[in-house]
Amino acid sequence: MSVLVYTEISKGKIKKSSLEAVNYGAKIAGMIGSDVVAIAFNADDSHLSEIGKAGAKKILSVKENAFKNLDAVALSSAIEQAQKAENAQVILFSFDATGKSVAPRIAARLKAGLVAGATDYPVINGNSFEVKKNVFSGKATAIYSIHSAIKVISLLPNSFPVQFSDNTAIVSDFSVNLDNAKSRLIVKEIKQLSSGETVSLPEAELVVSAGRGLKGPENWGIIEDLAKSLGATTACSRPVADMHWRPHHEHVGQTGVAIRPNLYIAVGISGAIQHLAGVNGSKTIVVINNDKEAPFFKSADYGVVGDAFEIVPKLTSAIEKFKAGTN
Repeated sequence: MSVLVYTEISKGKIKKSSLEAVNYGAKIAGMIGSDVVAIAFNADDSHLSEIGKAGAKKILSVKENAFKNLDAVALSSAIEQAQKAENAQVILFSFDATGKSVAPRIAARLKAGLVAGATDYPVINGNSFEVKKNVFSGKATAIYSIHSAIKVISLLPNSFPVQFSDNTAIVSDFSVNLDNAKSRLIVKEIKQLSSGETVSLPEAELVVSAGRGLKGPENWGIIEDLAKSLGATTACSRPVADMHWRPHHEHVGQTGVAIRPNLYIAVGISGAIQHLAGVNGSKTIVVINNDKEAPFFKSADYGVVGDAFEIVPKLTSAIEKFKAGTN
């Protein structure tokens, strides 16, 4: 038996959330006395090496053109075949766009119990896994018990630190049969308005976000400058996305992307409960707002009351001076 981990490549790199899942898998494998097997699609040697250092003992390397667009139906079929080949007892994903579409399919195919968005390592009692996850928009924690023979778990990104070792994985070419994995895929190109985004929001450790307090899309330059100085990803509140000031993929909140960065800077955002639901897992929250009664200050670790158009450029300048060693 083994623990099977789905790994994904994005923008030429193994996603950090995938490496988190490999680490998590290694922890479980140690608990149940098995090994971690990762499955990677169209990965090169550097990708495979990194997966090994994260803890995988074996990597199933799939080289298929069918996976260029990460079709969920094809991926589900391939992972099911890998599960059967390796007799995997546990299958792990990241709780991201791919994990949300593939993990439920796998669970249904294999009649497996599923916990989506796990935030801690499982407590194992015999055949039972007790897994924690956030509920009620992050206001509470629930413990789910999985008793099925096969267990599927997806991990909330940025919930587990990535650790590397000098481990080297055995790489095995793995062929899949996609004859019965047919779907209709529509690819739509969307113009990206964010020039400074370097990491996807669910994986970002640093996020600079803004709301209607910016008064218009023409003022977003100060947010992008601050994000660039920090190496952060930009985000926005729902009203901003609804007014098309920013693209919808930047919307964080209950109805947008849920994030857990190490640092979340909110500029000109009042902090409605719907927004907080998507960001309250942040390790440190900094709020900049000219309204001292803004609800967001109650949830902030640090708060600055003042005009964002004065504070943000000064903050950016101070960061640049610090980086240059002139401060």
